[in-house]
Amino acid sequence: MKAINPIRMGGVEVLPLVEGGKGVAVSNGATCGGWATGGGVGTFSAVNADSYEADGTIIRQTYRGRTRRERHEELVAYGIAGGIAQAREAHERAGGQGRIHMNILWEMGGAERVARGVLEGARGLVHGVTCGAGMPYRLADIARDFGVHYYPIISSARAFAALWKRAYHKTRDWLGGVVYEDPWLAGGHNGLSNSEDPKRPEDPFPRVLKLRQQMRDFGLGEVPIIMAGGVWWLEEWEDWIDNPDLGPVAFQFGTRPLLTRESPISDAWKQRLLTLQAGDVLLQPFSPTGFYSSAVRNDFLRELEDRNERQVAYTAEPVGDHVAEYGVGPRKRVVYLTGHDLARVVHWEAEGFTEAMRTPDNTLVFVTPEKSREILKDQIDCMGCLSACRFSNWSQHEPEYSTGKKADPRSFCIQKTLQDIAHDGALERNLMFAGHNAYRFGSDPFYSNGFIPTAKQLVERILTGR
Repeated sequence: MKAINPIRMGGVEVLPLVEGGKGVAVSNGATCGGWATGGGVGTFSAVNADSYEADGTIIRQTYRGRTRRERHEELVAYGIAGGIAQAREAHERAGGQGRIHMNILWEMGGAERVARGVLEGARGLVHGVTCGAGMPYRLADIARDFGVHYYPIISSARAFAALWKRAYHKTRDWLGGVVYEDPWLAGGHNGLSNSEDPKRPEDPFPRVLKLRQQMRDFGLGEVPIIMAGGVWWLEEWEDWIDNPDLGPVAFQFGTRPLLTRESPISDAWKQRLLTLQAGDVLLQPFSPTGFYSSAVRNDFLRELEDRNERQVAYTAEPVGDHVAEYGVGPRKRVVYLTGHDLARVVHWEAEGFTEAMRTPDNTLVFVTPEKSREILKDQIDCMGCLSACRFSNWSQHEPEYSTGKKADPRSFCIQKTLQDIAHDGALERNLMFAGHNAYRFGSDPFYSNGFIPTAKQLVERILTGR
């Protein structure tokens, strides 16, 4: 195994080991500071981060505003307070070791306001801002204004080129690194483009090599690329280390820090990670962001899979094969189905899926009355946690604060489920993000006999190559 030597990132030398940020109260100041004590780059998430009462009790994010706009303002205030709290804890725990980064999602509600609010309230405590989930053109301006480095998350050379040509070339000196997040292997939201097949993974090496070639064309040959997604043992990536074709490379670990003593997830969640099997993590299209995302295939995801299968197209008038009348809603407004689909609907209704819910794509999905009430309540309770949400049709942009489309019952309230699972909610009933290598917890001897390391011990273990 080659030696893992420090590289220059963000103006200083650090170990090329980066903690991946996991939103909504999972990557917090404790995990971030613990990772940094090992000499790497710790990352806390500023996506709906927890804040605390004076006695250390977590302040649960409840919303009292009567309108979505009012609740959205509450969400932004929670986000800023929580981000500042996590930055302070990370700084204290790190004790001057390593680096402290903050992760935000560009498509989260109020992203720029939250980022600026946290950096203002935690001046001098944060060294870098990592940002993905969308095209964060204004990330560089935010970083420059606060004197920190920025680390865009992209999944292709083409995406970085677009960011560079439109915005980043103006703030070259503050670019600390570029995170290549593999869209088939990473946990959480993934940057698959319309030209890429979610069922046909591509080898990351040629994609990262193309990114490096693109960066060299821009004069960025010495700016580190951070490989994210699918990294477990570094000995499996020896060909990447000190490779002159790739230039300086660091490695990001998002899933492994979940199973550390500092990690705030529940003990039940940690034990579940130790029992995952290959194939238990699903790349799925149900997120209200519109992105694909990777999560453990549990009852929550199975219900979404089944819900989307119970779907038929309809027309408002009889057209072609759509001649079978069907009444929708309490008033039984007539739409037209094919004869084949009407037979399917009759079967679903016999199984208890009696509520037909319209989608933006002129289809009906069939759910139980209980699930219909839950979906409608979640849509009404929306607090604008995304810049645009297909589940609730919220948009943070004036004047309508709407995407202009119907709310989509084929998705779910992501804020609700991620807050619940992060605060000891039932694992089978919530979205459980994970990378596709999470099944390796069960076979990695490091975790034998149920051993759970500290974040610093994990960094030390990774440095051995295993």
